[in-house]
Amino acid sequence: MRTLVLNAGYEPLAIVSFRRALVLVMNEKASIVACDEGDPVWATSGRYDRPAVIVLSRYVRVPRTRHAPVTRRGVLRRDGNRCGYCGKTASTIDHVMPRSRGGKNSWENLVACCLRCNNLKSDRTPQEMGWELRLTPAPPRGTGWTVRGSERNEPSWEPYLAMAA
Repeated sequence: MRTLVLNAGYEPLAIVSFRRALVLVMNEKASIVACDEGDPVWATSGRYDRPAVIVLSRYVRVPRTRHAPVTRRGVLRRDGNRCGYCGKTASTIDHVMPRSRGGKNSWENLVACCLRCNNLKSDRTPQEMGWELRLTPAPPRGTGWTVRGSERNEPSWEPYLAMAA
């Protein structure tokens, strides 16, 4: 089980294990906002609610300059695991401007790609191949990209993630 951590302004900060969240609550550094009713934590000292969402007691500023790091998994997730050229299921990533020609590892230059299209394209540009991109590559936005581990959201987190968006 995972727990969403909010700062005092109810902005999402991170996702932690329920054990870490319970320690923060027991040390009075956080309070429980939402809990899993049907799944308590049993200890020798008693029964505790399993936290689903906690809020920290002190305000923690969220830096607005947070950028999602460029990763293979991130590019595939941003493009919905669909090839940027043909739309089939993607398993690799491709540099729109090939690295051999000075292309960078950036959100604007990477797209998800199926193995067939990646091999056919090789070190050429889509224009040289006569291909068009199905989407314009851009950096991802939203709390789902700045809060680490939020790609698999719990239903109880939705109101808090929606407030931040």
